[in-house]
Amino acid sequence: MAEQGERQDLPEIDEQVVAPGAQDGGGRSQAALAAGDLGLVLEVPLRLTVEIGSASLPVRDVLALTKGSVIELDRMSGEPADVYANDRLIARGEVSVADQRVAIRITELVGTKPRS
Repeated sequence: MAEQGERQDLPEIDEQVVAPGAQDGGGRSQAALAAGDLGLVLEVPLRLTVEIGSASLPVRDVLALTKGSVIELDRMSGEPADVYANDRLIARGEVSVADQRVAIRITELVGTKPRS
């Protein structure tokens, strides 16, 4: 009975807001309906992260870091950097400078793999 009470509390769907024919499909494929709904998520922010390399250091070495310290990364100079969107690998690219800011030029789009 709690379910019926909860359902009664829900607002009615305004049919003017729903796309014409959306209730019965209106002859449109499911893919077309999904593509039309993509506009709902186009403004959702994603955190983009560019990883040029990494290193594992013991706490002793991290505490000994000072201005001018050099940390050797696990990538060679010239290797592509990984571009992540919300911790999922989406691309690789070259690190460059644009208007005195560090930038990345996308050279390869890749599948989505979780960041390790």
